[in-house]
Amino acid sequence: MLKKRILGRTGLKVSELSLGGLFISSFGAERAAAIDVIKRAHELGINYIDTAPRYRDSESVLGEALSQMDEDFIISTKIGYNPEPFNPKSAEFLRDALARSMKNLRRDSVDILMIHEPDRWRDPNYMDWWDDCENYTGPVMDVLAEAKEKGITKFIGLGGTTSDEMPRIMDTGNFDAILTAFNYDLLWRDAEKGILANAQKHNMGIVCGSPLHQGLLAKTYQKDVIEKPIPELKPMRRKQFLELYELVNDMKISLPELSIRFLLSNPIVSTVLTGVRNIKELESNVENANKGALSKEILNKLQSIYEILPDRPAGEPITFTLKK
Repeated sequence: MLKKRILGRTGLKVSELSLGGLFISSFGAERAAAIDVIKRAHELGINYIDTAPRYRDSESVLGEALSQMDEDFIISTKIGYNPEPFNPKSAEFLRDALARSMKNLRRDSVDILMIHEPDRWRDPNYMDWWDDCENYTGPVMDVLAEAKEKGITKFIGLGGTTSDEMPRIMDTGNFDAILTAFNYDLLWRDAEKGILANAQKHNMGIVCGSPLHQGLLAKTYQKDVIEKPIPELKPMRRKQFLELYELVNDMKISLPELSIRFLLSNPIVSTVLTGVRNIKELESNVENANKGALSKEILNKLQSIYEILPDRPAGEPITFTLKK
């Protein structure tokens, strides 16, 4: 059975491995299969699921699954991106969007309500949440406070991907939990430069998303990395991958296991989200998590691999597609 950790100042006891909502949507699985995954997750000791309106039909899939179960989960969802066109500067619009999420989830409330990517407001392709970009105030904060007062959510949080802007938002002290993705895993650790320390300072729960970096750390890519590396893979990044592949081959351990256990080796991490398409993947990841922390020797080897390229090269995408 999975161990539990405290999610920061929320006091919630969450399973070390939790379920990410993207792959329990039409993006990752047929609805019936996704519902089976949710039910099996509970049997295996997972008690926390994170979802979002942006994850296709994830909220409604979760809502349907919960309607068929006597058991319950700790649930977090987000506000942002859906329905489109999304208007982050209208409190009325945000209230309606939140009501839509509750309807899809078939619930009156959730445990945690997060702002989806509040850190990318400078990019015109993302949500411009803030009226005051120094103090991070805007209609969304009013709606979150209102939701908390009305019992629609117990806690509020942030879900983002940057390591520079996010710590400044965290420093407002307004948030109970942080979900960080694409910046804390085997090869990318930008979160260590501000997010993790700030979370500790404010006693925020830490949820680590995309431990496999959207599939980049899911397996050994023979062609796209070893034989004929894709253009996005810069020479030093490729060297990291090659040394990581050599390590897992020598250790006779899978990359997913190494990835999950690496994150859980950090005691300040509250939970690691797993995105799975089927029960087999779910059971494998739970088995990996139950093996516990990595040895100091392995962690030192991983640190040496990370230090080959501790900073992202200019122009490197957040993630890129490896096929073979």
